[in-house]
Amino acid sequence: MAPSKIKQEEAALPPQEVYYLKETPTPLTPEPFYTNYHQGVPIALDIGASSFKVGLTNANEPNNVFPSVLARYRYRKKPVTVTIVGNDVYRDPLLKTSIKSPFDGPLLTNWDYVESMLDYTFEHLGVTSNNGKLNNPIIMTEPVGCPLSQRTNMYELLFEAYQAPKVTFGIDSLFAFHANSKPNSDGLVIGTGHELTHVIPVVGGKGILLQTKRIDWGGNLSQQFLARLLGMKYPYFPSKITSDHTTNMFKDFCYILENYSDQLKGFLDMPNLEQNDVVIQAPVDLSLHTVKKKSEEELAKQLQRKKEQGRRLQEQQQQKRLEKKIQKQEELDYYSKLRDEIATISKQEQLDRVVDEGFEDLGEFNKYVKNLEKTLKSKDDDEDEGPVDPATAWPLVDIPDDQLNDEQIKEKRKQKLLKGNYDARERNKEIQRQEEEAKLQREKEEIEWRERDLEDWSNSKRLKVAELIGKHTEKVKLLESFKDRKSMAAQQRMKNITDLANDQSVGASGNASNRKRRRAAASIDNDPTDTFGANDDDWGVYREITNSSLEEDLDQISKQIVAIEEDLLNYDPSFHHEDTFSASQTFDWQNLVLHKFVHGPRPNLNLALQTEGIPAEEIANHPEIILKNHQMHLNIERIRVPEVLFQPHTAGLDQAGIIELLSDLLWKRLDGNFNPGGQAYNLIQNILITGGLANLKNFDKRVQTELTGVLPVGAPLKVRTAKNPITDAWKGMQKWSQDEESKHSYVSKAEYEEYGPEYIKEHGLGNVCLR
Repeated sequence: MAPSKIKQEEAALPPQEVYYLKETPTPLTPEPFYTNYHQGVPIALDIGASSFKVGLTNANEPNNVFPSVLARYRYRKKPVTVTIVGNDVYRDPLLKTSIKSPFDGPLLTNWDYVESMLDYTFEHLGVTSNNGKLNNPIIMTEPVGCPLSQRTNMYELLFEAYQAPKVTFGIDSLFAFHANSKPNSDGLVIGTGHELTHVIPVVGGKGILLQTKRIDWGGNLSQQFLARLLGMKYPYFPSKITSDHTTNMFKDFCYILENYSDQLKGFLDMPNLEQNDVVIQAPVDLSLHTVKKKSEEELAKQLQRKKEQGRRLQEQQQQKRLEKKIQKQEELDYYSKLRDEIATISKQEQLDRVVDEGFEDLGEFNKYVKNLEKTLKSKDDDEDEGPVDPATAWPLVDIPDDQLNDEQIKEKRKQKLLKGNYDARERNKEIQRQEEEAKLQREKEEIEWRERDLEDWSNSKRLKVAELIGKHTEKVKLLESFKDRKSMAAQQRMKNITDLANDQSVGASGNASNRKRRRAAASIDNDPTDTFGANDDDWGVYREITNSSLEEDLDQISKQIVAIEEDLLNYDPSFHHEDTFSASQTFDWQNLVLHKFVHGPRPNLNLALQTEGIPAEEIANHPEIILKNHQMHLNIERIRVPEVLFQPHTAGLDQAGIIELLSDLLWKRLDGNFNPGGQAYNLIQNILITGGLANLKNFDKRVQTELTGVLPVGAPLKVRTAKNPITDAWKGMQKWSQDEESKHSYVSKAEYEEYGPEYIKEHGLGNVCLR
């Protein structure tokens, strides 16, 4: 498609909004310190794989929310290592390359990092002590079904390192449910975490962990999946895409379709694509990519350098030829002397001498010496060749043989050969001169014709182009027919190959046994019955069984079409680039799914410039091309990545999706009673979605729509999203710390020392002990 059409189409479309790649922003202010610290007030620690939410429960909001990362920096001048935690790691660009997390998947694995982050937490909470101990109870989150080793290490850290008076653990999604529901409520919690997603039924305010279901998918895996998709979509993207970039793209642009199967059908249709396609621009400095055009003086110097290089190469080649000639002359002198020496000895002694020199027999030796003489003589003749005077160059040609002796007759034959070569060269020069004159005459007549009647000249050229295009189409069809083994062309080619293999195409006669005996008695070079090649038409069989001739014809026709179209573009004002044959062969990008998937709802400028015939180097340095090469189009990825929650098999997970888990839970694991008073009836009236992925657009609507299809008609289904999916777990911990239940749910230091790390006190929002 030509640029003129592209500009017209883009003018009819609104400009696309371009978004730049986002990294984690540098915090403007340092992490705040808490100013209302009191001993004895419980400290709520929501430790997640994504972020820490911490604060004393005498406040309504967590005091500190920071990412679960740290970095260590070692000063070169002083042997001191500094540990930097949370948002502070983003304040120095040098620290971003050394960011680490204490988590491996959903579990804590590096307890040195955990201790450093807890030190940072307690410092910013203003914790003070007059006895060297932490004098505040600890409420902390842990994963569903927390392993014993995980809780053991945390007990040791809190009780033995910090000397905490008492500790209790709970599940973050259940704390979020507690913050968003009335006391002792029934419901279902869909907790979407950084690594995992859980579905937990809640009866009477207590989580039923024996019926809890899990999907191995979360926010971190979502951004990794998005990164892999973009890596396959843009394998040669010039800028590096970091995890920060993909995380922000996922948060800002991904969403869930309310009706995936129906809305997906027309997702890449042009009207929908205008709304669904998002352009992401990577930063690029055009000044670094722009190549300055060279001045005439620079071009002249470059040409002079090329000429100088050519001259040096010629001198080197001449020197090599001279060295080779000297080497051959030395060989000839040596072997000529050897030939004179062995002339007087016996045949057997001659054979022994030539074998010692590396030859098989005397015949090979004599042949090699003659070839050396012939080669050196021909080179001498070429070097001595200069201007020739036909009147005096060959004096013996016109003298009859009876007037010459034997030596002169031999010389006459040589002169006749030289004269024939000279006459042939002169004839060729004359033919070339006549062809050049005819070409100049045709060009002159065509110019006069074009100036005299431009319309008639243009019509003639257009007819010629149409004729060539017809031939081109026929050749292409024939070339394509070879791919179908049932076509006439393919069958004829196979017949020719078979005939050639059976020696039928070379006119061989006799049965197979005779041919076999002849081949056994004759080599490839001296078979007396092999007459293949004596007639030039014999070689046409190879052109019939290969596609090379067709490809050569196509290439020749294409060159003729391009040459005529260039004349039309230069002189016919009504002939444009979009009228050329190459433009007609380009695809309709609006109907090509791959083009819309990669380039969005706009034409590809790169292909348009190629169609116009602009050199590849100029296209690569075009400013608009450079910008577009640093762009990514998010369209189908926006809905494909979140869809894994509902269809895990699309990401390679052999698990059930959220709706399937909810259906199985309500119908089979619980009582399946959707009448008033039934357990399932009470649960479906309070389905809460919490966690980081709860911020995805249409999450609650999708669950409401699909779950309605598996429930009885009229079932009182209600799906809602947590007020603040990120911090509601901490708020639930703060709210629970005021309840009577919390006072009996702590494990004291004395109980830990007596019963060991296996001991826990069960409560409605935490894990249970399976005995």
